[in-house]
Amino acid sequence: MNVMNARTLGPEGLTVSAVGLGCMGMSQGYGAADDTESIATLHRAIDSGVTFWDTAMSYGRGHNEQLLGRALAGRRDKVVLATKFGIIRGDDGVRVDGRPENVRTYCDMSLARLGVDHIDLYYQHRVDPRLPIEETVGAMAELVAEGKVRYLGLSEASPDELERAAATHPISAAQYEWSLWWRDIEDDVLPTARRLGIGLVPYSPLGRGFLAGAVTTDTLGVRDFRLGDPRFQDENLERNRALVAEVCRLAAEREVTPAQLALVWLLAQGDDVVPIPGTRRVARLAENAGSAEIVLSSADLDRLEAAVPRAAWWGDRQSFAAHRTVRTSV
Repeated sequence: MNVMNARTLGPEGLTVSAVGLGCMGMSQGYGAADDTESIATLHRAIDSGVTFWDTAMSYGRGHNEQLLGRALAGRRDKVVLATKFGIIRGDDGVRVDGRPENVRTYCDMSLARLGVDHIDLYYQHRVDPRLPIEETVGAMAELVAEGKVRYLGLSEASPDELERAAATHPISAAQYEWSLWWRDIEDDVLPTARRLGIGLVPYSPLGRGFLAGAVTTDTLGVRDFRLGDPRFQDENLERNRALVAEVCRLAAEREVTPAQLALVWLLAQGDDVVPIPGTRRVARLAENAGSAEIVLSSADLDRLEAAVPRAAWWGDRQSFAAHRTVRTSV
């Protein structure tokens, strides 16, 4: 088993591999699930030192947690396991529920699906707009006191919500979409998290695969959720592909892959940043893991910033509204 460089998230000392593994795509969003391939990738992740795994109760309506539970059998002590609660997917759509009386139930259900006796990092997947965040985090803190959960996190919380949550219980990690082509958190979330000592866990650090350099309209299947993202549509896609070509050019000069260059850029943003690129393929896993060993010079970073500045990318994140406004439970 390889040992990857470690990083620390949050004020309580949560230690994780410098690059993690986002597991959503093993169950939804990118085509039909292939459990055999996914479990092989999860086992290789452990061998490669990618031991910070991220799932959620909503991914595949529980399928993803069950899948990780199978992969963890006999290996639980080798993985830092993160899951999330509060987004519920049903036949009638998607809703969010952060009611304190339900937090324990969601946790117990996740523990059962995962086949474990504790969760290392437990996130609120989306803040419930009906409730003071202090109420939900207070219920999460009870799970820590009982030993069911070790550390707490939030996903897509506003700066004010981070402040109020951290005043209720230490928050170890905050999860947001963050990559070379989506950098909005740098305006207000990032400074707030750092002032509070909260670690950053970027999801979609490869721009939903776009920064790997191989995505075109033809490569997206008819059920691919990216087709609803304005960044992947029409003129935006073509303009963004021209920018990705610059990423590919600079990566070739450094003799790394475009995906590795994009991940190394994130890792260079601070020792409190731990990206969680998703894949279900062993080859991609090895590529992503290799980024933890690559170092960019200040000159390399400056060239990358100049070639693909934040303002150059085209298209908004359509899903952003859904991140904040998925309907609540009744």
